[in-house]
Amino acid sequence: MRKALVAGNWKMHGSRSVVAELLDALADGVADMSGGPDMAVLPPFLFVPAAADRLTDTAIAVGAQNVCDQDDEGAFTGEVSARMLKEAGCRYALTGHSERRALYGESDELVAARTAAALRGGIIPIVCLGESLSEREAGETDAVVQRQLRAVVDAVGISGLAGAVLAYEPVWAIGTGRTASPQQAQAVHALLRTYLRKRDAVIGDGMRILYGGSVKPDNAAELFAMPDIDGGLIGGASLNADAFLAICRAAG
Repeated sequence: MRKALVAGNWKMHGSRSVVAELLDALADGVADMSGGPDMAVLPPFLFVPAAADRLTDTAIAVGAQNVCDQDDEGAFTGEVSARMLKEAGCRYALTGHSERRALYGESDELVAARTAAALRGGIIPIVCLGESLSEREAGETDAVVQRQLRAVVDAVGISGLAGAVLAYEPVWAIGTGRTASPQQAQAVHALLRTYLRKRDAVIGDGMRILYGGSVKPDNAAELFAMPDIDGGLIGGASLNADAFLAICRAAG
């Protein structure tokens, strides 16, 4: 039985005061939850230590929004290694978020290398996959997400994925207010699971596949009711403690 995971991606939001207030509200709110999903927040790098300190002894883990593809210290300006993230208190790290792919040119190969580095460093990668609106309208969704997943499998092996989480995020439904219908999301999740099952039935059955694309308290339960949707990668709603915890309760 796969346990749901709800991860909040704060993107480039926050200040010391705003983050402190949000962390306090999350810590207080989660104290009343029991038997819920796994939960995590993914602040900007600068606020990871504060989140790790404040959320110690709560049910909410901390993650990062990216991870370097290199293991060792060196001349990699602007990057943060998996070892550094783990030392700072991270359990998870995103790889391949659509904004990294689109805005900063991260290729399938670089995403795969970042994923491999996270696994080597003891960090659970949340590997993001998804198609643009033009790709969906051209009927290329299946080919795009399978290509993105294949690059990761080629880099870490199917057994390596046992330590990872996948997140399907249709690019056209991120920050647009549009959401894939539960049936549309389920179809892609089922495709990804089938792809994995053909290579390793145990890995395919056990893989947690999150949905990310304008998940909110009022649509979360319907999305999470789908058989192959194992939680959510939450964007804007994760910046509001009440909304994020409501989504977590829906996943529980």
